[in-house]
Amino acid sequence: MKVPSFPLDFKTPMFLMTVLMILSCVPREKIVYFQGDTNTVELLTEKYSAVIQPDDLLDITVFGRDVAATRIFNQESNKGGQQTYLVDEEGYIEFPVLGRIKLAGLTRNEAIQYMKGMLSNEIIDPGVSIKITNYRITVLGEVKSPGSYELEYEKVTLIDALGMAGDLTIDALRNNILVIREENGERNFYRVDLTSNEIFNSPVFYLAQNDVIYVEPSKRKINSSTNTIRDISFVMSVTSFLITLITVLTR
Repeated sequence: MKVPSFPLDFKTPMFLMTVLMILSCVPREKIVYFQGDTNTVELLTEKYSAVIQPDDLLDITVFGRDVAATRIFNQESNKGGQQTYLVDEEGYIEFPVLGRIKLAGLTRNEAIQYMKGMLSNEIIDPGVSIKITNYRITVLGEVKSPGSYELEYEKVTLIDALGMAGDLTIDALRNNILVIREENGERNFYRVDLTSNEIFNSPVFYLAQNDVIYVEPSKRKINSSTNTIRDISFVMSVTSFLITLITVLTR
């Protein structure tokens, strides 16, 4: 059966009907997020706390009853403002009076308790505040606003990150989101199905600093891009041939 052809006019009812037919061919299961019975999912209940890693920049403030005694620990940087401390490759920082301290591998709360114990030998009833100042994630691929995002808070979910990037495009592959994470000096890869409510139990549901999220394009997008490139290549070849032919004939 021969399919009749119609002129491609973006304002015609036939064009609009064609678009609707194409969209209707995409199964609901490939678009809708968090499918499934949430009553059957054992959601994560533990409180999340970021783990300090090498190359983190830490803002550390010490306080106590005797303010004068804490000043030596709260030094200003050369540029003014609070001094930040870089966690080196081995996981250590250089801190006033206390010297070389290993904080990598500890959660922020664990690091606070560890430093309070060390400071108790120096000042009475010490308190410590620690903040990771270079907390950043990167979102790439089929999202509306790809890029790197610096965060002011540590408890960030994969859903939060995709929301910051403007959500997925219609051409995104929702059931195979890739999260790349550095852990103990190794690069690990995790796959997440955004269409399933099992995402809430994923080890990468809560993101860590420097996580990279990549959203793959759907097969339809890939095929469409391939066909477009092929069509452009064909047009360029024909054009080149015609120019050569005209040049030869007009000599």
